[in-house]
Amino acid sequence: MIRVSNIKIDIDDSIDLVKIKTYKKLKINEDDVISFNIYKESIDARKKGIISFVYTVDLELKNEKKVLKFKPKDCIQLDSNKYEDVEMGNLEIKQRPVIVGSGPAGLFATLLLAQRGYNPILIERGMDVDTRSEDIENFWKSGKLNTKSNVQFGEGGAGTFSDGKLTTRMKDIRCEKVLSEFVKFGAPEDILYSHKPHVGTDILKDVVKNIRKEIIRLGGEVFFDSKLTSIDVKNGEISSIEINESKRIDCQHLILAIGHSARDTYKMIYECGAEMEQKPFAIGVRIEHPQEMINKSQYGKFYNHKRLGAADYRLTAQTSNGRSVYTFCMCPGGMVIASANSENELVTNGMSEHSRDKENANSGLLVNVETKDFDSPHPLAGLEFQRKYESLAFKKGGANYNAPAQLVGNFLNGKPSEKAGSVTPSYRPGVKWCDISDCLPDFVIDSLKEGLVKLNGKLKGFSMGDAVMTGIETRSSAPVRIKRDRDTLESVNIKNLFPCGEGAGYAGGIVTAAVDGIKCAEKIITKYSSEGR
Repeated sequence: MIRVSNIKIDIDDSIDLVKIKTYKKLKINEDDVISFNIYKESIDARKKGIISFVYTVDLELKNEKKVLKFKPKDCIQLDSNKYEDVEMGNLEIKQRPVIVGSGPAGLFATLLLAQRGYNPILIERGMDVDTRSEDIENFWKSGKLNTKSNVQFGEGGAGTFSDGKLTTRMKDIRCEKVLSEFVKFGAPEDILYSHKPHVGTDILKDVVKNIRKEIIRLGGEVFFDSKLTSIDVKNGEISSIEINESKRIDCQHLILAIGHSARDTYKMIYECGAEMEQKPFAIGVRIEHPQEMINKSQYGKFYNHKRLGAADYRLTAQTSNGRSVYTFCMCPGGMVIASANSENELVTNGMSEHSRDKENANSGLLVNVETKDFDSPHPLAGLEFQRKYESLAFKKGGANYNAPAQLVGNFLNGKPSEKAGSVTPSYRPGVKWCDISDCLPDFVIDSLKEGLVKLNGKLKGFSMGDAVMTGIETRSSAPVRIKRDRDTLESVNIKNLFPCGEGAGYAGGIVTAAVDGIKCAEKIITKYSSEGR
């Protein structure tokens, strides 16, 4: 396999030119090629008035040695660009592996175990994605929250109701498996090479449903409305688990992929003796701008070009108090959504469909929170920190799941807002105009005010007066980590318990969580045989 990078074409060129330029660069022709695949596509908009597409491609050639002999520029040799199954162990596995949580980590751990014949059991406290979608839509329309079935809990995890971003800086061949499986189960093929791949919540719903069907077809089982309520540990090792405070299951291996919002489960795990520690996270707001303004700022005269789609951004700034202000989970052409999972607490997030064709762009505008900001040294103190400000936001919004909102111009001037300007907030069930400072820590307010000005220097219009700040966002990552051994991935003090994914503190997005799920599943596979399952 040969990988060739830096193949550049103009914005109006046909993508067919990529192959022509690659062959010219390698001094080969079509007959020399066994296979040709685009590995990565990116946009180069660094030069004002010029936008190009830049490609990296992978080729199999009939005579690679002949081509490499001349050391072509931007060309390297690869052993493989595909995920390969790990070798199976030979120990007897007494019980079927159990996975808790059907977010990306749990879903991919279960899928891999099912593919290798272990007949895994996946339990999820929320509902299947269709029932869940109905419950969420009802919440957004009426303000009536279902604490069992919401944006945080249910099939697919919190990522199902997001932009479905599949970007990651991780250099791990398991990423290829994650993306390939997504395509196999219904995601668009361009996620395999796009520099910023995304699926969109509308397509993700079908993808996670199709993965569940495949798990079942392969001999696994999936149970919804099934909350993990107890873990039994004997002699420092998992022995059984309890579901819904009534059903007990013998359990030899437990992959714990609970997500970052299951606070009651965190408490139960702590009481069962698993070692946990505080972890930094971030808190802030959702900020909304007109998508057209973002397009013009990023692409200039090409802002409405058919090949570009809705523009995005990723911004960060350091402030004088030592904090970082940064954008997170940017959703082009999307919506700010109500994401609460507990009564009398308010949380926001962002969501886009695949088309990204809504009027507004939004992103989290966050400030880093350090463990020293918590009120206690207790491992779960970060959860209480979140709860405190989510409760304040709920009250400030009117105690009906309307969200507190403020215009950026008013926020910078220290004045409450009374109505929308040129940007209509997308949050449902609605917003209450106010001074959003009343439901955030002082250091966050100070950082946001300074950060908005600095970020405007990086993206013109970012601090426009009519931009809408909707509060609050607190769930960018878990404020707690369930400690695990670096090599075995098991809990440091409970054998065969595998803390996994974003909720355990070991991932930060859909792909990284899915990869962590695969890693945990591999630890079981390399030790135990699936024969007899």
